[in-house]
Amino acid sequence: MDQQSFLFQSLVYLTAAVILVPLVKKAGLGSVLGYIIAGIVIGPAILNLAGDRSTDIMHVAEFGVVIMLFIIGLELEPELLWKLRKSIVGLGGLQVLITVIVISGITAALGFTWQQSLATGMILAPSSTAIVLQTLQEKGLMKSEAGQRSFAVLLFQDIAVIPMLSILPLLSTLSASQANHETEGSFIAQQPGWLQTLIVLGAVGGIVLAGRHLVKPLLRLVAGARIREIFTATALLLVIGITVLMSLVGLSPALGTFLGGVVLANSEYRHELKSDIEPFKGLLLGLFFIAVGASINFNLIASEPLQLAGLLFALLLVKGIILWILGKSFKLSTDQNALFSLGLCQTGEFAFVLLAYSRQEGIIPDTSADMILAAVALSMALTPLFFILNEKFIQPKFGTLEKLEKAADIIDEKNPVIIAGFGHFGNTVGRFLKAHGIGTTILDIDSDRVDFLRKMGFKVYYGDASRYDLLHAAGAEQARIILVTISDAEKRLEMIETIKKHFPNLQIMVRAANRNDAYDQMNAGMLNIYRETLDSSLRMGVDTMKKLGFRAYTAHRAAITFRKYDEWSLKKLSSIRDQKLYINTSREFIDEMEKIIQNDNRMPNLSVDKGWEEEGLILDAKQEDQ
Repeated sequence: MDQQSFLFQSLVYLTAAVILVPLVKKAGLGSVLGYIIAGIVIGPAILNLAGDRSTDIMHVAEFGVVIMLFIIGLELEPELLWKLRKSIVGLGGLQVLITVIVISGITAALGFTWQQSLATGMILAPSSTAIVLQTLQEKGLMKSEAGQRSFAVLLFQDIAVIPMLSILPLLSTLSASQANHETEGSFIAQQPGWLQTLIVLGAVGGIVLAGRHLVKPLLRLVAGARIREIFTATALLLVIGITVLMSLVGLSPALGTFLGGVVLANSEYRHELKSDIEPFKGLLLGLFFIAVGASINFNLIASEPLQLAGLLFALLLVKGIILWILGKSFKLSTDQNALFSLGLCQTGEFAFVLLAYSRQEGIIPDTSADMILAAVALSMALTPLFFILNEKFIQPKFGTLEKLEKAADIIDEKNPVIIAGFGHFGNTVGRFLKAHGIGTTILDIDSDRVDFLRKMGFKVYYGDASRYDLLHAAGAEQARIILVTISDAEKRLEMIETIKKHFPNLQIMVRAANRNDAYDQMNAGMLNIYRETLDSSLRMGVDTMKKLGFRAYTAHRAAITFRKYDEWSLKKLSSIRDQKLYINTSREFIDEMEKIIQNDNRMPNLSVDKGWEEEGLILDAKQEDQ
């Protein structure tokens, strides 16, 4: 078979990934480094099986970065994005600006022309969105302070690539006819400047409007067909469509898909979109990392080791110092700042794109471009090692980060009830069941809480209850009921999907924070939903009525009626997607509920009222005595 054929190349890349990535990850080095090592092994340096189409593969694999930003957008509420605006514009803007100025100044001092210096600064300023975010997610650091700041900087860098691509043609040393050769077929390049601006703004506005008014009805229609592969195809269509549109108007596809994901973050289909696209993201990102490893020019490293080592060291040192100073100025603690600085000191995948443009425009000569390309690839390959260095040496010495996650406990009992999450909510339910002699297996992810509860006499097991292997070890196949009482709404939905998929005979009773949370759970197929504030709110209402002179029976009966009607209306409202219809229907339900309760209160219940009144007085007297 031809070694350049698609099937043979697929065989090589997949074999390398399947063999090497699990081995490297088992050694504690992370999957990203495993993919890069796999690329080195099949690359020219060792087996030379990657072929001469690595550049084409890199372009295909970069689509994994686009998908990753779409998924990140799906997980971000617009309100959270607004909260990060200072970090995105302030911290991200300063990082890009200062890095470009410093690197441009250094290269100019070394004898480069000002065009070459400015282009080099722009090429080396961005960090690797793919490697950094993947590693942060893998290590569970995305929600840390350093993780949030890193994400903000990476997002601004992705945005900054757009003006960088616009500036590079202005630095061109080619003649006008040569410079226009590459863009003469571009539709937007042929338009006047004011029209180009309108087209760009129209494309961004079109994504927002389509996401709000066209995509959601489309997803509802496709979901109604109940054909899983068509929903997957629709999800890919969204990402590819946005990518094509962004490319046509000269914007970053990654930025466009991220924006599309944010617009759909409040959609009821975001979990299904994420689960359908996730495998493509993982596979394409893995392919991207393999291509990075295969692209490292070891011949150049062997021929110019000192020059390349000096360039790599200078790059990492300069970016690391700038990031450290900025982190300190934005009040990051020592351990968080170390993670922030080490995580972002490399150069990212956009360097390949900017470097290619610089070559096309004749700004940077091929010899210098090859050296920069090798330094970029090596800096990306070293990034997972920097995370390990921080985790093993810096964090234990200076860290205030949470302790590393310990291994899940071995569970040596089987009970009819499993409680997932033993905070205030789960603790109350657990104590109630224990008082009635009902056996429960208790799981909790908070190690400090587990240690505290064990001292209080509770038999609690540490571990992530959303994982299949822990549920299996807890006896989910034999248990009758699982109480999902964890506080994280996202984790609750993950657990629901895991249980439905692997333990279909296990009855699920799930905690909900509010009505919106309950709607998500109903859409996930849940019937037994318990809103954590409903009972206490109604109890306060009953006590208020009694203090105002209402009889105890009247107040309790009104609460029962209200609860039944509210739960009935909750089920009806969960299926309404249109906001205007939802508001009108809610108002109708509120008016109807008031009429039902008022009519119920007019009914003569004097004979029963007396008993309830006496019981209420007894309960009130007991409470006063206590």
